[in-house]
Amino acid sequence: MTEPSPPLAHDAQPVEALLQAARDVAERLQRRLQAAIVGRDAVIELVVVALLADGHVLLEDYPGSGKTTLARVLGESIEPEPGSSVAPFRRIQFTPDLVPSDITGTTVLDLATHALVFRRGPLFAHVVLADEINRTSPKVQSALLEAMAEKQVTVDEQTHALDELFHVIATQNPLDVAGTYPLPSPQLDRFLFKIVMEPIGREDELRVVSRYPATSLELAAGLGRVRRAELLQARATLREHVVVAPVIRESLVDLVRALRADARLLRGPSTRALVVALPALAARALLHGRDFVAPEDVVALARPLLAHRLEPATADADLGAIVGEHVARAAEGLARHSLRP
Repeated sequence: MTEPSPPLAHDAQPVEALLQAARDVAERLQRRLQAAIVGRDAVIELVVVALLADGHVLLEDYPGSGKTTLARVLGESIEPEPGSSVAPFRRIQFTPDLVPSDITGTTVLDLATHALVFRRGPLFAHVVLADEINRTSPKVQSALLEAMAEKQVTVDEQTHALDELFHVIATQNPLDVAGTYPLPSPQLDRFLFKIVMEPIGREDELRVVSRYPATSLELAAGLGRVRRAELLQARATLREHVVVAPVIRESLVDLVRALRADARLLRGPSTRALVVALPALAARALLHGRDFVAPEDVVALARPLLAHRLEPATADADLGAIVGEHVARAAEGLARHSLRP
C-alpha cells in the first residue's frame, strides 16, 4: 500500500500575494485616517496595528485633541455588509447615569407575538467608540469588560455573541478632570495599547485650520474603504505568514519578567501581555513590508503595549521610561541575531 503524499506546502507566490493583500488593506485604512487626522501618523499606525491584531485601544488626552474623530473615521472606513444587522460603527457616550443595558441591549416584550425578544445595544458593531469611558460607573465598565474579553454580552442570563470583527476604541480624559472613575486593572489589561495623544505641532495646527470649511469626515469620505472579509483575512494572514522567531519570543518573556522584578514597580505585565504582543508585532512588521518580526517592532510597540499594565511603587514613577530602559537592553540582545525566515 502506498503511503499518502504529504500536504503540499504553500509556494512563495500565493503567500506573497496574501501578504500584499493584507498590506493593501492596512494602507487603505491609513490613507483614510491620514486624510482626516493631521499630525497623528504614529498614532494612526498604532490604531491600524491594533485592528489587524484584534486588540482594543485606549486613547488618552484632553477634549478636542482628535480622539473621537480618529475612532469615527476608522469605523466608517469599513463598508457595511449587505443584509447584515451589524453596524460598521457605533458611538457610546459614557456618562455617570449610564446603566449596563444601555450598551449591551435589553429584553423586551414583542406586542405582536407576545414573546420576549432581545433588542441589541450599540456594542453590536464592528468598531465601537467608547467615548470618555472613565466617566461612567464601574458596573457599566464591567459590562464592557465582558464584551472586550469574550466578544459576547450576557443579558437576563442569556449570552449573545458579538461580531468576530468587534473592536473597541475607548477615549479617556486624564484623571485630574473632575467626575472621572479610574479604570480597574483587569479592564486596563484588556486594552492592547494605551496611547497618550500629545499636542500636535504649530505647522500641523495651521494645516488643520486651513482646511476650513471642509470637515475631517468629508476629506476622508472620498477614499476607498475596506470590507469586513478583507480585514478578517488580513488578521489570518499575519498570524499564519509573518514569522515571530523563537529568539523574539524569548526576549519578550525575559522583558516581562525583568519588569516584574523591577523594584520601582508593584506589579508587572501579565502573561496576557505576552500573548497579545505577538499578533501586534506581526501586524507592525506587515505594515513595514516584512514577513518577519524585527527588533525595531519590539522597540516601537513596547511602551504602548506594556506601560499601562504596570503599577508603580511611587506616584512619581515614569512608567514609559521604565519600559524604555528594559526594552533597550532587550533590543541590544536581539541585535546579535538574524531574524529573517
